[in-house]
Amino acid sequence: MMKSTGIITRQVRCNQSPDKPHLDPPPTHFLCSSPELQLKLLCLHLNYITMSCAQPYPCCPEFLTGSLDCPQVPEHAELAWILGCLTNVPRLLRLPQWKMKRASQNREGTVGLLTYPVLQAADILLYKSTRVPVGEDQVLHLELAQDIAQQFNKKYGEFFPVPKAILSTTKKIKSLRDPAVKMSKSDPQKLATVNIADSPDEIVLKFRKAVTDFTSEVTYDPTARPGVSNLVSIHAAVTGLSIKEVLHQATGLDTAHYKMVVAESVIQKFAPIRNEIKKLQEDKSHLIKVLEDGAEKAKELAAPIYQEIRRLVGFQ
Repeated sequence: MMKSTGIITRQVRCNQSPDKPHLDPPPTHFLCSSPELQLKLLCLHLNYITMSCAQPYPCCPEFLTGSLDCPQVPEHAELAWILGCLTNVPRLLRLPQWKMKRASQNREGTVGLLTYPVLQAADILLYKSTRVPVGEDQVLHLELAQDIAQQFNKKYGEFFPVPKAILSTTKKIKSLRDPAVKMSKSDPQKLATVNIADSPDEIVLKFRKAVTDFTSEVTYDPTARPGVSNLVSIHAAVTGLSIKEVLHQATGLDTAHYKMVVAESVIQKFAPIRNEIKKLQEDKSHLIKVLEDGAEKAKELAAPIYQEIRRLVGFQ
């Protein structure tokens, strides 16, 4: 999905800093919404994308992708149980993501779906992460992780640093078919979401069909003109320009022509990533080796911290 490139790039850059960053969710989270038979393919696809986005930062991809293979690091799930015992159920029930996902599942949400923010907190705290790149829709989950860290510290003594959010300056990307909701990989409308692996023709089609309005001028007003404003946000996100700079470039263009300008910018942004994904898909053994090495590094980091947590809570 489109927002993946920005999130992953920020994560890899964080890895180059002296602070302890947090990396993206492991495959255990996917069990909440993905059919079991698709899980392996989904995990492989995520790692293809992650490594491809990390390619400009060669010092980091091994650790980044290895950390995603967290079923190989059982301390994540074990810590999630401990943190779950400190978490209030009504707090989880109030989270917007739970309400939205449950509604999409005919109001039959699973326990895994309800408690996955606690697993997210475990992913963060297990490595004593201090900074976490998040989108707007995950801020409340990070706040939960902060509260859980403080609760643990209050009960067992100062141990976890309270992680801080690194918020993107990019505006929230909305669905191309319904700009009132965010762009989502789970959207049943195929034209609503731009995927990193989409072909240029698919990207052009999706932007050509993007919902706008009957005013031809390109302006930025998310309230009055959400569709066109979403295109402007996407254009700014993939070019690194400000909203003001993007609008200046769009002067004199009508929305039909502007859609093609945005589509071309997205194609150019994704081209090197798609090429890298193709290379990785042709050499799966390299990806598997990277994941295995990364899992070992993740274990080395997680094991001593979790042993100390076991001591603090009285397991040993």
